[in-house]
Amino acid sequence: MARKFRPLVGGLIEQLPPGCPGCVFWETAEPLAPRCGERCDGELARAWIDRVNDEWGDCGRIAVVDGEVLGFIKYAPASLVPQAQVMPAGPPNQRAVLIMCMHITPEARQRGLGKLLMQAALRDLVTRGERTVQAYATTSRTDYALSPVVGVEFLLRMGFTVAKPHPTMPLMQLDLRSLAAWTENLEVVLESLRLPLRVPQRTPVPNIRQKGSA
Repeated sequence: MARKFRPLVGGLIEQLPPGCPGCVFWETAEPLAPRCGERCDGELARAWIDRVNDEWGDCGRIAVVDGEVLGFIKYAPASLVPQAQVMPAGPPNQRAVLIMCMHITPEARQRGLGKLLMQAALRDLVTRGERTVQAYATTSRTDYALSPVVGVEFLLRMGFTVAKPHPTMPLMQLDLRSLAAWTENLEVVLESLRLPLRVPQRTPVPNIRQKGSA
């Protein structure tokens, strides 16, 4: 299977996983309940992505396998994310990049794609000279398909630590400069996580976990 990671652009939002096309949770200034699709506006969603891409650079990555979008991750400077300013744990560092959301299609879950998407995002940000990445996390066992934030256990495994504690939705942080401490050659670490993704076709297959995958 041909797997590629491509920049997220406004014209692709209709191909995103269920519940994501048109969702503007993070792009909304007033406080919203933490649910995907709590507010939807396809025109605003496209315009926000295209504006951030033009003014700052790529604001996300999508995973494409054999021409089909199987997942995406979206991120931007915290100062450009309105909902982040009213989150329960408090606003993020305005000079940090905020991981807004990450979603995988149902058939591609539990096969390591989340880790690959996060690593693709971190690799992009490292090469662009960013220093700090933050992300809000959920501590509850929830349906991540409906959650606009990432699970706290996943972020902890990726090396994030707590920046602002909160009982249900803490703000997590990763110092990108610390990634270099993993090895003398950062490229070796990032490339080693580019594992093959296997997606079931018509019949279910056993869940395949490979070393280094989530």
